[in-house]
Amino acid sequence: MGILSGNPKEEPMHYGELFGTWSYLTTTKGLIACHPTMLNHTGDKDFHTLLVEVINQGKQELDQLESLLPERPKANLEDIPVGARLQDPEISASVTIDINAGLVACSQIRGQCIREDIAQMFAQFHTNKAALGADFLRLNKEKGWLVPPPLHINKTSM
Repeated sequence: MGILSGNPKEEPMHYGELFGTWSYLTTTKGLIACHPTMLNHTGDKDFHTLLVEVINQGKQELDQLESLLPERPKANLEDIPVGARLQDPEISASVTIDINAGLVACSQIRGQCIREDIAQMFAQFHTNKAALGADFLRLNKEKGWLVPPPLHINKTSM
């Protein structure tokens, strides 16, 4: 038997199917987190019932989607065509941005806390992210991946 001629559940997913499924899963998780808050603001009983159905459907879809998605396979770097390959400096810059955004989020949440245990938890997250950020900065400098903005040089004494 050739490809796509057997049991569909045993056939591999193509990248479009994987990406679409993953994107839908990510969106569904966000909606499952958001819709209960909307439910708390809903006054109409018929609408409330319908919104509960939307939340429950999302949870059912979540279970199905998660069971469908395989673990991300480990790729051999040499199998990825050079033009399609993400470069280490690009990946490092992207992760550095994510770490910095996490630092800001942790600081903001910590500043809003009145519960000391939660404030301490986000302080620990912040400390861990700051350490990672320092490691990334060091690595980026050592590897020559850091692209600084134009430097300000005082030219008043010529």
